[in-house]
Amino acid sequence: MRRPLIAGNWKMNTTVEEAASLATAIAGGLQAGYAVDTVLCPPFISLYRVSETIRGTALKLGAQNMYFKDSGAFTGEISPLMLKSICQYVILGHSERRQIFGETDQLVNEKVRAAVAAGIIPIFCVGETLQENESGKTGEILTRQVSEGLKGVPSGKEVVIAYEPIWAIGTGRAADGTQAGQTIGLIRGVAAGILGQQAAGTARILYGGSVTAANIAEFVGEHQIDGALVGGASLKAGEFTDIVKQTASLKAKP
Repeated sequence: MRRPLIAGNWKMNTTVEEAASLATAIAGGLQAGYAVDTVLCPPFISLYRVSETIRGTALKLGAQNMYFKDSGAFTGEISPLMLKSICQYVILGHSERRQIFGETDQLVNEKVRAAVAAGIIPIFCVGETLQENESGKTGEILTRQVSEGLKGVPSGKEVVIAYEPIWAIGTGRAADGTQAGQTIGLIRGVAAGILGQQAAGTARILYGGSVTAANIAEFVGEHQIDGALVGGASLKAGEFTDIVKQTASLKAKP
């Protein structure tokens, strides 16, 4: 059994005070405890404040990005050493980083390996564009991204993979559960060729892309899907906690 994981990517939203209030509301909504690893990923400026806010709760903290060097003349960047004392997770290779900021498979791989070396669990994102999807290149694109992104990752180290079809991010056009489950099965197969069958079988693979409380059951009801990387819905405490609760209920079933 793979323990489900729900991560909320707040992206470039919330002030420090708003982030603390949102974290407080989410923690309050999940006081009963649920068998789901729940990760909040606020902007960098709010990481410490949110870490203090969720201290003593079951919530975990993640960053939205990082550079692969420990220190140096890299203005504006954040290193693994700066994150490791407060963050358990870090999102890497998100399509917005790839598309807007030009991050390559090779750079993402450097970041994934640096996170693993620092003891931070990467949430490694992959996904295809609408054009690639419609031209039948989904398998080709994902095979390349997964193969390049996991290259050189030591066996036995945890990496969470998030499948985020770019055409579904922030568009309201989510993939259906069956389609997402099949694609994530493909991703798991590619990962097995790099990490080994056992490691790939226990690796958690999430779905992301217009995930809401209304459609989460469709995704986590699929055996291959271990949770979700949630965008806009993670900014609404009630909806995000509902997503966590539904995941816990569905994944608890035999």
